[in-house]
Amino acid sequence: MKTSDIKQHFIKELQLGNMTVDRTGAKTIELLGASFEADAPTIFGTVNQDYVNTEIDWYLQRSLNINTMRCDTLPAAWVQTANSAGEINSNYGYLIYSDDNYSQYKNCLHELLSNPNSRRATMIYTRPKIWYEWNANNKNDFICTNTVSYYIRSHAVHAVVQMRSNDVVFGYKNDYAWQMYVLKQLTKDINNRQKTNYEIGTMHWQVQNLHVYERHFHLVS
Repeated sequence: MKTSDIKQHFIKELQLGNMTVDRTGAKTIELLGASFEADAPTIFGTVNQDYVNTEIDWYLQRSLNINTMRCDTLPAAWVQTANSAGEINSNYGYLIYSDDNYSQYKNCLHELLSNPNSRRATMIYTRPKIWYEWNANNKNDFICTNTVSYYIRSHAVHAVVQMRSNDVVFGYKNDYAWQMYVLKQLTKDINNRQKTNYEIGTMHWQVQNLHVYERHFHLVS
């Protein structure tokens, strides 16, 4: 299945009126257990490259506070996620690069350098304690990405992104940009260390709940 198949699914669901209602009372179209090849940077809408650059820059800061974002206006989605002090859980750079979160990137790199055939090279984003931390101090941030696993196969480095929840319109395109950034960096680091020439492989996208919000229904076409 490709991104084009996902697009057609949501177009059909909207035409049929197959909708659910989320906790805010807004209608959504959804797909449970989605699994497809992420072969395009967007499914609906266009990529805002300026925002992508801002978010990746903030991730690379490893900051758990949205007020450190280098932008004129803080994104509404992050403001709604943070508590009054700007604190969040889901800075993905922190989650994979920080020693405080057990050095997920470094561990995966070491694993693939040690054993290119490994099935253990997994960066773990979420954690069991998220049940107690997602709303601590009035946050609203239950980490959306569960894990990302990497495989060296057929002379390429491939990624399998596994998510709890993913908004098709804004979420997918921004998460895709981040995951592609990490995949390219990991491949580069492996090649530099091993003097190999692995290519960027396939990115597989697996989501427990893939959805489009009512405010974006006009984009589903």
